Amino acid sequence: MRFASLASGSRGNCLVAEAGGTRLLLDCGLSPRETERRLARLGIDPAGLSAVLVTHEHEDHVGGAFAFAAAHSLALYLTRGTLRAAADAGKAVQGVRTELVDGRSAFAVGALEVRPYTVPHDAREPVQYVLSDGAWSLGVLTDIGAPTPHVIEMLSGCDALVLECNHDRAMLWDGGYPHWLKQRIGGPLGHLDNDQAAGLLGALERSRLQHVIGAHLSQQNNRPALARAALARALGCSEDWIGLATQDEGFGWRELR
Repeated sequence: MRFASLASGSRGNCLVAEAGGTRLLLDCGLSPRETERRLARLGIDPAGLSAVLVTHEHEDHVGGAFAFAAAHSLALYLTRGTLRAAADAGKAVQGVRTELVDGRSAFAVGALEVRPYTVPHDAREPVQYVLSDGAWSLGVLTDIGAPTPHVIEMLSGCDALVLECNHDRAMLWDGGYPHWLKQRIGGPLGHLDNDQAAGLLGALERSRLQHVIGAHLSQQNNRPALARAALARALGCSEDWIGLATQDEGFGWRELR
């Protein structure tokens, strides 16, 4: 099993995971053309994709999902609330095959088991996902206001984690964002700061971890060195061991073995 990121941040998120001939796109917040370009950078033809999973309806996660799925005849997996919110916002495209996700029930797409789980975030019915091929598992958590016992349970025992480190709390509150936006980002339905991400990581059962990637970093309210240092402290490891997903590059293939 392996995984890579096309992009991670407020201007678009997109991750790909593959195992046993199944290849899933998780979120598609880039334009279809840019998604295709970045897939090519990873050596992937869109025709080789099996489906697209969507976490929630915010533009940086679903912006290109319907158009990309329509262009390449792919099924789109999302919750009923996400589908309704996308339709209300005019983002849904007719003719796309949609499969409704229950945030409490696992399902299979080819060789990959998909385990959705609910998270507190300011969206209609948001979920995040754990992907597994039966031997290895990848936990993804990119948009959440605060850790919960359910999230800790779902991510414990994973072999790899892509974990939100959205902002440094001091940088956010001392920065130039309007007060309402600071409250939204730093609130219980917003995004994790570096210390919250480190606290969550420290609470997990981590004996199988091979990869930890900090993701969804704010370009205005965070610094890569701060995110990496926080996660390294939680693990008691070298900062060099912590990976980071960037807006322009994402990150290259990581293998689980």
